[in-house]
Amino acid sequence: MRERWESLRGWLLGAELRRPQLQETSFVHQRGGTMALPKKKLQGLVAATLTPMTETGEINFPIISQYVDYLVNEQGVKNVFVNGSTGEGLSLSVAERRQLAEEWVTKGKDKLDHVIIHVGALSLKESQSLAQHAAEIGADGIAVIAPFFFKSMNKDGLIAFLKEVATAAPKVPFYYYHIPALTGIKIRAEELLDGIQDQIPTFQGLKFSDVDLLDFGQCVDQNSHRQFALLFGVDEQLLSGLAMGATGAIGSTYNYLGKKTNQMLEAFERQDLPLALNYQFYIQRFMNYVIKLGLGVAQTKAIMTLVSGIQMGPPRLPLQRASEEFTLGAEAKLKSLESHCFP
Repeated sequence: MRERWESLRGWLLGAELRRPQLQETSFVHQRGGTMALPKKKLQGLVAATLTPMTETGEINFPIISQYVDYLVNEQGVKNVFVNGSTGEGLSLSVAERRQLAEEWVTKGKDKLDHVIIHVGALSLKESQSLAQHAAEIGADGIAVIAPFFFKSMNKDGLIAFLKEVATAAPKVPFYYYHIPALTGIKIRAEELLDGIQDQIPTFQGLKFSDVDLLDFGQCVDQNSHRQFALLFGVDEQLLSGLAMGATGAIGSTYNYLGKKTNQMLEAFERQDLPLALNYQFYIQRFMNYVIKLGLGVAQTKAIMTLVSGIQMGPPRLPLQRASEEFTLGAEAKLKSLESHCFP
Protein backbone atom coordinates (compact mmCIF):
# COMPACT_ATOMS: atom_id res chain seq x y z
CA MET A 1 0.00 0.00 0.00
CA ARG A 2 2.83 2.40 0.86
CA GLU A 3 4.41 1.84 -2.56
CA ARG A 4 1.07 2.62 -4.17
CA TRP A 5 0.79 5.92 -2.28
CA GLU A 6 4.35 6.89 -3.13
CA SER A 7 3.75 6.15 -6.80
CA LEU A 8 0.55 8.20 -6.83
CA ARG A 9 2.26 11.00 -4.92
CA GLY A 10 4.99 11.15 -7.52
CA TRP A 11 2.46 11.35 -10.31
CA LEU A 12 0.55 14.12 -8.53
CA LEU A 13 3.75 16.09 -8.03
CA GLY A 14 4.40 15.81 -11.75
CA ALA A 15 0.86 17.01 -12.42
CA GLU A 16 1.46 19.96 -10.11
CA LEU A 17 4.59 20.91 -12.03
CA ARG A 18 2.61 20.73 -15.28
CA ARG A 19 -0.10 22.98 -13.90
CA PRO A 20 -0.21 26.55 -15.30
CA GLN A 21 1.61 29.10 -13.15
CA LEU A 22 -0.29 32.01 -11.66
CA GLN A 23 -0.61 35.06 -13.80
CA GLU A 24 1.35 37.97 -12.38
CA THR A 25 0.44 40.72 -14.80
CA SER A 26 -2.33 43.18 -14.02
CA PHE A 27 -3.40 44.07 -17.57
CA VAL A 28 -3.85 42.38 -20.91
CA HIS A 29 -4.06 44.33 -24.14
CA GLN A 30 -6.81 43.73 -26.65
CA ARG A 31 -8.12 45.38 -29.75
CA GLY A 32 -9.61 48.74 -28.95
CA GLY A 33 -8.30 49.11 -25.39
CA THR A 34 -6.97 47.52 -22.26
CA MET A 35 -8.83 45.08 -20.05
CA ALA A 36 -8.19 45.33 -16.32
CA LEU A 37 -7.52 41.92 -14.79
CA PRO A 38 -7.86 41.02 -11.11
CA LYS A 39 -4.77 41.59 -9.00
CA LYS A 40 -4.94 37.91 -8.06
CA LYS A 41 -5.92 35.00 -10.24
CA LEU A 42 -9.28 33.53 -9.31
CA GLN A 43 -8.29 30.36 -7.47
CA GLY A 44 -8.99 28.40 -4.29
CA LEU A 45 -12.55 28.11 -3.03
CA VAL A 46 -15.41 30.20 -4.39
CA ALA A 47 -18.73 29.98 -2.54
CA ALA A 48 -21.77 29.77 -4.80
CA THR A 49 -23.89 32.04 -2.65
CA LEU A 50 -27.45 31.46 -1.56
CA THR A 51 -30.01 34.25 -1.77
CA PRO A 52 -31.46 34.87 1.71
CA MET A 53 -35.22 35.47 1.63
CA THR A 54 -37.94 36.51 4.02
CA GLU A 55 -40.93 34.32 4.79
CA THR A 56 -42.89 36.21 2.14
CA GLY A 57 -40.32 35.44 -0.57
CA GLU A 58 -38.57 38.83 -0.73
CA ILE A 59 -34.79 39.08 -0.76
CA ASN A 60 -33.43 39.70 2.75
CA PHE A 61 -30.71 42.17 1.78
CA PRO A 62 -29.54 43.10 5.34
CA ILE A 63 -28.31 39.51 5.78
CA ILE A 64 -25.55 39.94 3.16
CA SER A 65 -23.16 41.83 5.45
CA GLN A 66 -23.36 39.07 8.07
CA TYR A 67 -23.03 36.47 5.31
CA VAL A 68 -19.77 38.02 4.04
CA ASP A 69 -18.24 38.08 7.52
CA TYR A 70 -19.28 34.48 8.14
CA LEU A 71 -17.67 33.19 4.93
CA VAL A 72 -14.41 35.03 5.58
CA ASN A 73 -14.07 34.47 9.33
CA GLU A 74 -15.67 31.07 9.84
CA GLN A 75 -15.11 29.23 6.56
CA GLY A 76 -11.96 30.94 5.25
CA VAL A 77 -13.63 31.60 1.90
CA LYS A 78 -12.93 34.99 0.28
CA ASN A 79 -14.42 34.52 -3.20
CA VAL A 80 -18.09 34.40 -4.14
CA PHE A 81 -20.19 33.49 -7.18
CA VAL A 82 -23.43 35.46 -6.99
CA ASN A 83 -26.79 34.86 -8.72
CA GLY A 84 -25.90 31.38 -9.95
CA SER A 85 -27.93 28.18 -9.63
CA THR A 86 -27.49 27.99 -5.85
CA GLY A 87 -28.51 31.64 -5.62
CA GLU A 88 -31.75 31.07 -7.58
CA GLY A 89 -30.51 33.65 -10.06
CA LEU A 90 -32.88 32.64 -12.84
CA SER A 91 -35.84 32.86 -10.44
CA LEU A 92 -35.05 36.51 -9.65
CA SER A 93 -36.10 39.55 -11.63
CA VAL A 94 -33.45 41.60 -13.42
CA ALA A 95 -33.96 44.39 -10.87
CA GLU A 96 -33.45 41.95 -7.98
CA ARG A 97 -30.32 40.51 -9.57
CA ARG A 98 -28.89 44.00 -9.97
CA GLN A 99 -29.61 44.96 -6.38
CA LEU A 100 -28.21 41.70 -5.04
CA ALA A 101 -25.02 42.12 -7.08
CA GLU A 102 -24.62 45.65 -5.73
CA GLU A 103 -25.06 44.41 -2.17
CA TRP A 104 -22.36 41.74 -2.50
CA VAL A 105 -19.90 44.11 -4.17
CA THR A 106 -20.52 46.82 -1.56
CA LYS A 107 -20.47 44.59 1.52
CA GLY A 108 -17.54 42.56 0.19
CA LYS A 109 -15.31 45.58 -0.40
CA ASP A 110 -11.92 45.12 1.33
CA LYS A 111 -13.13 41.75 2.68
CA LEU A 112 -13.57 39.53 -0.37
CA ASP A 113 -10.92 38.90 -3.03
CA HIS A 114 -13.34 38.27 -5.89
CA VAL A 115 -17.03 38.91 -6.42
CA ILE A 116 -18.06 37.12 -9.61
CA ILE A 117 -21.56 37.95 -10.85
CA HIS A 118 -23.46 35.40 -12.90
CA VAL A 119 -25.25 37.37 -15.64
CA GLY A 120 -26.59 34.51 -17.74
CA ALA A 121 -30.21 34.70 -18.89
CA LEU A 122 -32.46 33.26 -21.56
CA SER A 123 -32.65 36.71 -23.15
CA LEU A 124 -29.48 38.10 -24.74
CA LYS A 125 -30.59 41.66 -23.97
CA GLU A 126 -31.15 40.89 -20.30
CA SER A 127 -27.78 39.18 -20.06
CA GLN A 128 -26.06 42.15 -21.71
CA SER A 129 -27.82 44.56 -19.36
CA LEU A 130 -26.72 42.56 -16.33
CA ALA A 131 -23.15 42.38 -17.65
CA GLN A 132 -23.01 46.13 -18.18
CA HIS A 133 -24.37 46.70 -14.67
CA ALA A 134 -21.78 44.34 -13.16
CA ALA A 135 -19.05 46.38 -14.84
CA GLU A 136 -20.52 49.63 -13.55
CA ILE A 137 -20.57 48.47 -9.91
CA GLY A 138 -17.00 47.13 -10.01
CA ALA A 139 -17.55 43.37 -10.04
CA ASP A 140 -14.36 41.32 -10.35
CA GLY A 141 -15.77 39.15 -13.11
CA ILE A 142 -18.91 37.98 -14.87
CA ALA A 143 -20.02 34.46 -15.72
CA VAL A 144 -22.60 33.19 -18.19
CA ILE A 145 -24.53 29.94 -18.39
CA ALA A 146 -25.59 28.65 -21.82
CA PRO A 147 -29.20 29.55 -22.72
CA PHE A 148 -31.26 26.40 -22.26
CA PHE A 149 -34.72 26.97 -23.77
CA PHE A 150 -33.69 27.84 -27.30
CA LYS A 151 -30.39 25.96 -27.27
CA SER A 152 -27.16 26.42 -29.21
CA MET A 153 -26.65 23.29 -31.28
CA ASN A 154 -22.95 23.89 -31.90
CA LYS A 155 -19.89 25.66 -30.56
CA ASP A 156 -20.14 28.59 -32.99
CA GLY A 157 -23.66 29.50 -31.92
CA LEU A 158 -22.84 29.34 -28.23
CA ILE A 159 -19.65 31.39 -28.58
CA ALA A 160 -21.55 33.98 -30.62
CA PHE A 161 -23.99 34.39 -27.69
CA LEU A 162 -21.20 34.53 -25.09
CA LYS A 163 -19.27 37.06 -27.18
CA GLU A 164 -22.25 39.41 -27.36
CA VAL A 165 -22.60 39.31 -23.56
CA ALA A 166 -18.87 39.80 -22.97
CA THR A 167 -18.84 42.79 -25.32
CA ALA A 168 -21.28 44.57 -22.99
CA ALA A 169 -18.59 44.55 -20.29
CA PRO A 170 -15.36 44.84 -22.33
CA LYS A 171 -13.05 45.44 -19.36
CA VAL A 172 -14.38 42.71 -17.05
CA PRO A 173 -12.92 39.17 -16.85
CA PHE A 174 -15.36 36.71 -18.40
CA TYR A 175 -16.04 33.10 -17.31
CA TYR A 176 -18.19 30.39 -18.86
CA TYR A 177 -20.49 28.40 -16.55
CA HIS A 178 -20.53 24.81 -17.87
CA ILE A 179 -23.35 22.77 -16.31
CA PRO A 180 -24.81 20.40 -18.94
CA ALA A 181 -27.03 18.51 -16.46
CA LEU A 182 -29.16 21.65 -16.07
CA THR A 183 -28.79 23.29 -19.48
CA GLY A 184 -28.95 20.19 -21.67
CA ILE A 185 -26.10 21.67 -23.71
CA LYS A 186 -23.82 18.80 -24.69
CA ILE A 187 -21.03 20.90 -26.24
CA ARG A 188 -17.85 19.74 -24.55
CA ALA A 189 -15.96 22.34 -22.55
CA GLU A 190 -12.73 21.19 -24.19
CA GLU A 191 -14.18 22.04 -27.61
CA LEU A 192 -15.52 25.39 -26.43
CA LEU A 193 -12.15 26.51 -25.03
CA ASP A 194 -10.35 25.86 -28.30
CA GLY A 195 -9.59 29.32 -29.67
CA ILE A 196 -12.16 31.07 -27.46
CA GLN A 197 -9.87 34.00 -26.61
CA ASP A 198 -9.67 34.86 -30.30
CA GLN A 199 -13.41 35.51 -30.12
CA ILE A 200 -13.67 36.71 -26.52
CA PRO A 201 -10.42 38.48 -25.46
CA THR A 202 -11.73 38.91 -21.90
CA PHE A 203 -12.22 35.16 -21.43
CA GLN A 204 -10.44 34.02 -18.26
CA GLY A 205 -11.75 30.53 -17.48
CA LEU A 206 -14.74 28.39 -16.63
CA LYS A 207 -16.78 26.84 -13.88
CA PHE A 208 -16.87 23.15 -14.79
CA SER A 209 -19.93 21.60 -13.11
CA ASP A 210 -19.86 18.14 -14.61
CA VAL A 211 -18.49 14.70 -13.73
CA ASP A 212 -16.78 14.13 -17.10
CA LEU A 213 -13.15 14.07 -15.98
CA LEU A 214 -11.99 13.28 -19.51
CA ASP A 215 -13.45 16.56 -20.71
CA PHE A 216 -12.09 18.47 -17.72
CA GLY A 217 -8.67 16.86 -18.00
CA GLN A 218 -8.43 17.91 -21.63
CA CYS A 219 -9.42 21.46 -20.69
CA VAL A 220 -6.36 21.47 -18.44
CA ASP A 221 -4.01 19.58 -20.74
CA GLN A 222 -4.78 21.48 -23.94
CA ASN A 223 -4.64 24.90 -22.29
CA SER A 224 -1.56 24.53 -20.09
CA HIS A 225 0.11 27.42 -21.94
CA ARG A 226 -2.77 29.76 -21.12
CA GLN A 227 -3.57 31.31 -17.77
CA PHE A 228 -7.16 30.09 -17.55
CA ALA A 229 -8.87 29.68 -14.20
CA LEU A 230 -10.21 26.11 -14.37
CA LEU A 231 -12.66 25.88 -11.50
CA PHE A 232 -14.13 22.51 -10.62
CA GLY A 233 -17.83 22.56 -9.72
CA VAL A 234 -18.61 19.12 -8.27
CA ASP A 235 -17.81 19.52 -4.58
CA GLU A 236 -17.91 15.85 -3.62
CA GLN A 237 -15.36 15.03 -6.34
CA LEU A 238 -13.03 18.00 -5.89
CA LEU A 239 -9.97 15.92 -5.00
CA SER A 240 -10.26 14.21 -8.39
CA GLY A 241 -10.50 17.62 -10.02
CA LEU A 242 -7.36 18.78 -8.19
CA ALA A 243 -5.47 15.72 -9.39
CA MET A 244 -6.51 16.61 -12.96
CA GLY A 245 -5.17 20.16 -12.52
CA ALA A 246 -8.06 22.30 -11.27
CA THR A 247 -6.89 25.73 -10.15
CA GLY A 248 -9.83 26.20 -7.80
CA ALA A 249 -13.46 25.29 -7.17
CA ILE A 250 -16.90 26.89 -7.13
CA GLY A 251 -19.61 25.20 -5.13
CA SER A 252 -22.50 25.44 -2.69
CA THR A 253 -20.95 23.35 0.09
CA TYR A 254 -18.18 25.90 0.59
CA ASN A 255 -20.82 28.02 2.31
CA TYR A 256 -20.85 25.59 5.24
CA LEU A 257 -18.00 23.10 4.61
CA GLY A 258 -15.45 25.62 3.38
CA LYS A 259 -13.17 25.17 6.38
CA LYS A 260 -13.01 21.39 5.92
CA THR A 261 -12.45 21.77 2.18
CA ASN A 262 -9.68 24.30 2.74
CA GLN A 263 -8.01 21.76 5.02
CA MET A 264 -8.28 19.23 2.20
CA LEU A 265 -6.63 21.69 -0.18
CA GLU A 266 -3.80 22.27 2.29
CA ALA A 267 -3.25 18.53 2.70
CA PHE A 268 -3.21 18.10 -1.08
CA GLU A 269 -0.64 20.88 -1.48
CA ARG A 270 1.55 19.16 1.15
CA GLN A 271 1.13 15.92 -0.83
CA ASP A 272 -0.49 14.31 2.21
CA LEU A 273 -2.93 12.32 0.14
CA PRO A 274 -4.27 10.07 2.94
CA LEU A 275 -5.32 13.16 4.93
CA ALA A 276 -6.75 14.84 1.83
CA LEU A 277 -8.78 11.68 1.16
CA ASN A 278 -10.02 11.70 4.74
CA TYR A 279 -11.44 15.17 4.25
CA GLN A 280 -12.91 14.29 0.85
CA PHE A 281 -14.55 11.17 2.26
CA TYR A 282 -15.98 13.26 5.11
CA ILE A 283 -17.59 15.56 2.54
CA GLN A 284 -18.75 12.61 0.44
CA ARG A 285 -20.37 10.84 3.39
CA PHE A 286 -22.40 13.92 4.20
CA MET A 287 -23.30 14.61 0.56
CA ASN A 288 -24.22 10.97 -0.06
CA TYR A 289 -26.57 11.10 2.92
CA VAL A 290 -28.36 14.35 1.99
CA ILE A 291 -28.53 13.54 -1.73
CA LYS A 292 -30.45 10.38 -0.86
CA LEU A 293 -32.87 12.50 1.16
CA GLY A 294 -33.32 14.87 -1.78
CA LEU A 295 -30.81 17.71 -2.01
CA GLY A 296 -31.63 20.96 -3.78
CA VAL A 297 -31.53 24.69 -3.18
CA ALA A 298 -34.17 24.53 -0.43
CA GLN A 299 -32.24 21.85 1.43
CA THR A 300 -28.96 23.72 0.98
CA LYS A 301 -30.59 26.78 2.54
CA ALA A 302 -31.68 24.65 5.49
CA ILE A 303 -28.16 23.27 5.98
CA MET A 304 -26.62 26.75 5.76
CA THR A 305 -29.07 28.09 8.34
CA LEU A 306 -28.31 25.12 10.58
CA VAL A 307 -24.53 25.44 10.38
CA SER A 308 -24.12 29.23 10.28
CA GLY A 309 -27.09 30.44 12.30
CA ILE A 310 -27.85 32.91 9.51
CA GLN A 311 -31.48 32.71 8.44
CA MET A 312 -31.52 31.87 4.72
CA GLY A 313 -35.30 31.58 4.61
CA PRO A 314 -37.31 29.55 2.12
CA PRO A 315 -36.60 29.22 -1.61
CA ARG A 316 -38.73 30.95 -4.20
CA LEU A 317 -41.53 29.02 -5.87
CA PRO A 318 -41.76 26.62 -7.61
CA LEU A 319 -39.18 25.25 -5.13
CA GLN A 320 -40.55 24.35 -1.70
CA ARG A 321 -39.11 24.59 1.78
CA ALA A 322 -37.01 21.72 3.13
CA SER A 323 -38.81 19.45 5.55
CA GLU A 324 -38.07 19.39 9.27
CA GLU A 325 -37.16 15.73 8.86
CA PHE A 326 -34.44 16.67 6.36
CA THR A 327 -32.98 19.35 8.64
CA LEU A 328 -32.92 17.08 11.69
CA GLY A 329 -31.33 14.30 9.66
CA ALA A 330 -28.65 16.61 8.27
CA GLU A 331 -27.85 17.92 11.74
CA ALA A 332 -27.50 14.41 13.16
CA LYS A 333 -25.29 13.32 10.26
CA LEU A 334 -22.92 16.27 10.67
CA LYS A 335 -22.55 15.59 14.39
CA SER A 336 -21.92 11.90 13.75
CA LEU A 337 -19.30 12.58 11.09
CA GLU A 338 -17.48 15.10 13.24
CA SER A 339 -17.13 12.69 16.15
CA HIS A 340 -16.14 9.69 14.00
CA CYS A 341 -13.88 11.35 11.40
CA PHE A 342 -12.24 14.07 13.47
CA PRO A 343 -12.32 13.09 17.15
